[in-house]
Amino acid sequence: MRRARVHIDLAALTHNLNQVRQASPNSKIMAVIKANAYGHGMLKVAQALTDADGFAVATIGEGLALRKADISKTILILQGASNAQEYQQAAEQRLTLSIHHNSQLSIFNQHKGEHPSLWLKFDTGMHRLGFPVGQAEELINELGEKVNGLMMHFACADEPENPANQQQIHAFQQATDAFNLPRSAANSAAILKMPQTHFDWVRPGIMLYGASPLLNVTGQALNLKPVMTLAAPLIAINLRKKGEAVGYGADYICPEDMPIGVIAIGYGDGYPRHAPSGTPVLINGVECPLAGRVSMDMLTVDLRSCPSAKVGDHVALWGKDLSVGRIAEMAGTISYELLCAMPA
Repeated sequence: MRRARVHIDLAALTHNLNQVRQASPNSKIMAVIKANAYGHGMLKVAQALTDADGFAVATIGEGLALRKADISKTILILQGASNAQEYQQAAEQRLTLSIHHNSQLSIFNQHKGEHPSLWLKFDTGMHRLGFPVGQAEELINELGEKVNGLMMHFACADEPENPANQQQIHAFQQATDAFNLPRSAANSAAILKMPQTHFDWVRPGIMLYGASPLLNVTGQALNLKPVMTLAAPLIAINLRKKGEAVGYGADYICPEDMPIGVIAIGYGDGYPRHAPSGTPVLINGVECPLAGRVSMDMLTVDLRSCPSAKVGDHVALWGKDLSVGRIAEMAGTISYELLCAMPA
């Protein structure tokens, strides 16, 4: 059994949902819990978010797992159905499908029997999934009463002042204003900084888990609380001499005689391998920097700032007092990747 542990703070999760509600009081909330709720555990997160109006996941399999767990709220499948069997499963289990590609139109047209609820996705500038906005009227007429929503996705919402955001929302409004159908555009960043995009449904993701969706802004500054704490024990403390090398590649050279701690976690547990020396961990509330490369199941740290450290001490890799965003920045990645890598 691995010694690294993930703790999920469900009270922080509900706090963050309340922040969504305060920011978008006139919209329904579709909590995004794909990728195992960003590594936090999809089922327990869904069961905790009782005040959410619905959920969004990536795949049919995720939606079926939620239904099996007796989650009865609206569940939107963001990737939609990839074949007739998935389309039929969606209809049987009352899952709502995003429809974004001509191949899915073919599945719709060939289906016999009751259809699932459908949300049309339009490409307003992300250029990933979605129909051209110029096809809105044609598609809505083709799909008829089965269309229960219209949606888009921002490419640059983490930079609210980026002109691409206004271009996208203008394209979406121009294509959809004429139709009396629910609309959804706002992700976490847009919920916080672009109220004109809230429409009928908002789709919070990363902010639910306490990480910031905005560049150069911390979750704490947005009154978000980290939901996940990643921790592991300190399993050894060794005194090293000035000039001795630590770890693979002998990259870290001790600048003086010093204590080096060993923590029972590594990239095999989801900690980022590319976190460099200097990346902080917390031992007894004191920041201590990594010293040397991340190994598969161990980290080495400089304990000079925490002389009271002892074997068995709890070490926080990220969480309440050490944001995952800070670790992600040190490792040259984003908080989404680090959280999603966790086997919660």
